[in-house]
Amino acid sequence: MKPARIVVLVIAVAAGGVAALLAGRSDPPPVAPPAPAVAQLETTDVLIANTDIGLGRTIDAKELRWQTWPAAAAAGNFIRKSDRPDAIEQVSGSITRVAFSAGEPIREAKLIKGAAGGYMAAVLPTGMRAISVEISPETGAGGFILPNDHVDVILSRRDKLAEKAAGVEIHTSEIILSNVRVLAIDQTVEEKNGQRVVVGKTATLELSPRQAETLAVSRQMGTLSLALRSLVDFDGKDKPEARDDSRRGGVNMVRFGVTTTTTSK
Repeated sequence: MKPARIVVLVIAVAAGGVAALLAGRSDPPPVAPPAPAVAQLETTDVLIANTDIGLGRTIDAKELRWQTWPAAAAAGNFIRKSDRPDAIEQVSGSITRVAFSAGEPIREAKLIKGAAGGYMAAVLPTGMRAISVEISPETGAGGFILPNDHVDVILSRRDKLAEKAAGVEIHTSEIILSNVRVLAIDQTVEEKNGQRVVVGKTATLELSPRQAETLAVSRQMGTLSLALRSLVDFDGKDKPEARDDSRRGGVNMVRFGVTTTTTSK
C-alpha cells in the first residue's frame, strides 16, 4: 500500500474518533416540565326531579333522584345528600305548589305536606282564598284565559238609582278586582300539551278574604266578566287590592246605546 493512502486512512480514522468523542460529550436533550396539576372541582349530590312534575301533584319517590352538582353552584335552599341522606323518603308524599321540570333541583319552599286537604288548598299562598265564578266564552276572553294568568274582574249591572233620576234605563260597568291570579279553569290547573285555549264554565281565582267578600256580593248584583291582562303588565311582586268604593270613578254608562262616562262621588 502506498504511503499516501496510509496517511489518508489514518486521518479518516482519527477524524471519526474525534467525531464519536464529541457526540458522546454533547448535552442531553432538554426535559419537558411536568404538566400543572388540575384543580379538583368540589361537588355535592343534590336532590332533583327525575321527570316533569306538575302543579298540585303528590310526589312519588320514583320522580326524584340524586344528581352530582358543583358545590359552589348549589344554592343554600337545595337539598344535599350530605345533609339529608333520607331526603327522597322524606319528600315523597309532598304536594307541589309549583311545577318542576326534569332536572330541576327540589326546594322545600315549593312543596307542602298534604296529609289532609286537596291540592288546591296546598297551592294556595298563606292568607289567600280560592273562590270560583261562572264564566262563558263571552265573559272569559273567548277561552284564552289559562291557569296562572292574571285578570281584572268587571261587574256589569243596571243602576236603578240613576234610572230613577234620569227616567231611562242605565247600565254601568266597573272593575271591582284588579290583577288577580287565575288558579284553575274548571278542573284544569296548569297548561298541558301546549294548549292555548281552555273553554270552561267556572274560573277559580286567588283572592284575599276582603276580595272574596267583594266578589260574592258582586255576583248578586249583575254579570261578571274577566278581562285578561298582558304578561308584561303583571309584576309578581304586586299585591292586587279590591277597589275602594269611596274613590270609585270612571264608570261607563250605557243609555239607549249611547255611551257616556261619569265619575261616582
